[in-house]
Amino acid sequence: METVGDDERKLEFNSRRWWTLAIFAFIALEGATLQMRGAIIPILRNDFGTSQWQLGLVAPAGTIGFLVFVATVGVVAGRYDTRTLLLLGIAGTGVGVFVMGLIPSFGFFLVALVLRGSFRGIGRGNDRPLLSHLYPHRRGQLFGYYDMMWAIGATLGPLAVTAAVWVGNWRFAYYALGASFLPVVILIWNLPKPSVDGGDDPLTMAGLRRISRNPAVLVMAAGILFSTGVEGGLFTWLTTYAEGRLPASLVTVSLSVLLVAYIPGRFVAGSLAERFGYIPLTFGLGNLCLLSAVYTFVVASGLTVLGGVFCLGLSLSGLYPTLMAYATDSTPEHSAPVNAIGLVVSSCGIAGVPAAMGFVMGNIGVAWTMRLLFIPLTGLLVVTAIAWSRSGEIAHVHA
Repeated sequence: METVGDDERKLEFNSRRWWTLAIFAFIALEGATLQMRGAIIPILRNDFGTSQWQLGLVAPAGTIGFLVFVATVGVVAGRYDTRTLLLLGIAGTGVGVFVMGLIPSFGFFLVALVLRGSFRGIGRGNDRPLLSHLYPHRRGQLFGYYDMMWAIGATLGPLAVTAAVWVGNWRFAYYALGASFLPVVILIWNLPKPSVDGGDDPLTMAGLRRISRNPAVLVMAAGILFSTGVEGGLFTWLTTYAEGRLPASLVTVSLSVLLVAYIPGRFVAGSLAERFGYIPLTFGLGNLCLLSAVYTFVVASGLTVLGGVFCLGLSLSGLYPTLMAYATDSTPEHSAPVNAIGLVVSSCGIAGVPAAMGFVMGNIGVAWTMRLLFIPLTGLLVVTAIAWSRSGEIAHVHA
């Protein structure tokens, strides 16, 4: 015989399941819109006669609004209703994506990118923290699955552009993807407020000082800076490295191989996070990633390069969600500020390392430039080794 308590637990379980579905759907769509950018740049150049330096503004335009608003959400978390902020972020992102299909010129495309990025920052600033509070004892697992959904969307995004061009107009990809946000908005609109234990506390100056001195947050920030720097270097320069080393038809495929590997990589990392512990898992993944990079950029030739690239994606993909879960576990009452720190630092890594690589590539060549990625990977191993050796002290600080 079911009791009132049983009914309440069942309703709470169903609500949490639907909220998880909504968050996963949003992050998959967001990943697709982000990775469409690379596929659309050649088309914009042909349609609008855009110069190379103007095309270089695409990445900053998509990032500036995102960084401002994700940082703002981190500061105001706990003071505003999460459901309302998520609705605003997801609906605004969908509208921004749809508008990108309507643009009459490249200038308007940049404006639409800033609009989309701003709302994306509101959504991303709230979705992972909510997931953190929905699953306080399974953060590592759910963060891994969350980022796996991003990888699925990121893999499908360029294919959406290809399909739209095949049908007859690249704008169809933005119309279809923008409309795909509507069911997520409707779902969240009809869901009750998420049932969580605690939630984020309003951030105060004392809380900010505590976060900034938290060893786990510092480890996360350093580790994410190194790992996303490697990601940025690969996203930007992998196809350049592949030219002349792979058949011409497989050059762009190399990037798809990297992204496809993120899907099983993040699933496995999420499944193993609680079993092995966040720092041991990060250290192990970092070692596998360094070995894969050495094989890919020193040993491999011909088609074996693709095998190395797949192993790189498999090991690299689990680092970000694992480090995020590690830091969030240390201060769950401030999950939104920790999330904001991770997103801001990752944006710096993704933008900074490829720029530095481009600066030296003309002098040392692409092969030696890709080997520079060994440096941030070694930095990641040093940081995690120190954190592992001092894990008892860090746990004492948390207690």
